Amino acid sequence: MIGEYLAAAYPWTKSLHVISVIAWMAGLFYLPRLFVYHAEKVGAGTETDALFQTMEYRLLRAIMNPAMIATWVFGLGLVFTPGVVYWGDVWPWTKAAAVLVMTWFHHWLAWRRKDFAKGENTRSGRSYRIWNEVPTVLLIVIVVSVIARPFS
Repeated sequence: MIGEYLAAAYPWTKSLHVISVIAWMAGLFYLPRLFVYHAEKVGAGTETDALFQTMEYRLLRAIMNPAMIATWVFGLGLVFTPGVVYWGDVWPWTKAAAVLVMTWFHHWLAWRRKDFAKGENTRSGRSYRIWNEVPTVLLIVIVVSVIARPFS
């Protein structure tokens, strides 16, 4: 019964999953970039500091968190759709590992936002520039795993 419903909803589930991933990735690319400028150019306790904190908070709470949750919900919907994932292949495992790391990175960014909010950021702009590459690497792993399936 549930399998039939998921199979019938597959095009919608997949579409909503892709839309959610795009929104989540936009935030994962942008928030560390905001941290770069915040760390390099903004003094704690200034008006600009308050502005950056507002932008970072709203990006995380209004865009990234809902997009991450939707990505997980629709992604799990795809996982449970009959015939979509064969766990004997390697690609679902590499994708799952990358998604777990991406989720950890999302939470790491949330912890760093709290550091800025408390005036306790200790990381440099260069550090955030390096961390800003993490979602790109994970995106490559996920897309290649799902589309090219090199180890199937």
